[in-house]
Amino acid sequence: MDGGQRQRYVGAVSVMDDDHFHDQCGVFGVFGAQEASNLAYLGLHSLQHRGQEAAGIVSSNGGQLFVHRGMGLVQDVFTADQLEKLPGSSAIGHVRYTTAGGSHIKNAQPLAVDCGHGSIAVAHNGNLTNGLALRHQLERDGSIFSSDSDTEVLVHLIARSKAATMVDRVADALHQVEGAYSLVFLSPDELVAVRDPYGFRPLCLGKLDGAYVLASEPPAFQLIGAEFIRDINPGEMVVINESGLQSLRPFRMDAERRYMCIFEYVYFARPDASFDGISVYDARKRMGHALLDPKPLRRPHLHRARPIDPPLRRPPQATPGEKPPRRQARRGDRRFDRARHHQPQDREDDPRRRCQGSTSPNQLPTHYLALLLRHRYSDSRRADRCAQLG
Repeated sequence: MDGGQRQRYVGAVSVMDDDHFHDQCGVFGVFGAQEASNLAYLGLHSLQHRGQEAAGIVSSNGGQLFVHRGMGLVQDVFTADQLEKLPGSSAIGHVRYTTAGGSHIKNAQPLAVDCGHGSIAVAHNGNLTNGLALRHQLERDGSIFSSDSDTEVLVHLIARSKAATMVDRVADALHQVEGAYSLVFLSPDELVAVRDPYGFRPLCLGKLDGAYVLASEPPAFQLIGAEFIRDINPGEMVVINESGLQSLRPFRMDAERRYMCIFEYVYFARPDASFDGISVYDARKRMGHALLDPKPLRRPHLHRARPIDPPLRRPPQATPGEKPPRRQARRGDRRFDRARHHQPQDREDDPRRRCQGSTSPNQLPTHYLALLLRHRYSDSRRADRCAQLG
């Protein structure tokens, strides 16, 4: 996503230093509407729950970009005077919750830069898992970063791309990154929105009197009176310009592989939001019913815990220099049954004691032979054998 708490990186995966969630920024975009910055301001109000640390808006009048960002809530960052300084019919906005990078104005979004291909601004919801590795590689190649945000990595990749158009440069940069993202890009004459190939982060499309609007959640359309059209599909790139809307598929996608973050339904989104036709409020109700239902679920092997094995009984320990004590056989134990049924008691009339010198079966007493044959022959064969030996 964008900036945030200091992180520890293990390989290419970042681990936060605290136990709070840090993946819930909000993005908003509008193209082809009068006073686009005012619409973006209202849309960010509806997304304020996704980030209260910083807010920003970048607008375009068709020739250049105008930027204003600040720390704090949307209503504190933007005043009527500030919104008047953001002219144009297209704009993108961002509310920030710390994820990658420190809590500082330099990490606030949208990021807007001028490069050899022209001006471009970007707002990002998500987190790039290989952002640190790409940053080190770009720094070795001479790139200079002005923020701690992993979103700036995208800006450098776009600026270094040799593709001809802005859309191709964005696609080229996104093929090099990994992670979860919903992105809106703004150039002086074009708006581009992209959702990651697995759909981890949400992004929605709406329409308002011929203008197109984009937001992290559908409730952001209600405040401005826009109509919700659909969710941006995983791996889809939407390009909006004077020619209209175009949907592209720059990534190779499997339609069955959709992995939207479960915390959008549990924690991040507003209760009145819906994603992929699933109401957040209804999903939370069903989760509560499932937790209270004593009956097992349909697939119990996924949630039923394995029974805990009884603790092993440790044999008695011998003191140093002593012979280890012998474990006593218990009823039901194989050793107990063998000793009981297969070995005569050690008494004076034990046939084994009286026949220790015998070397032939014919010299053994009859009752001892019957004991030996009890488990080796059937009743009829045992009687015949005993008569033969007797």
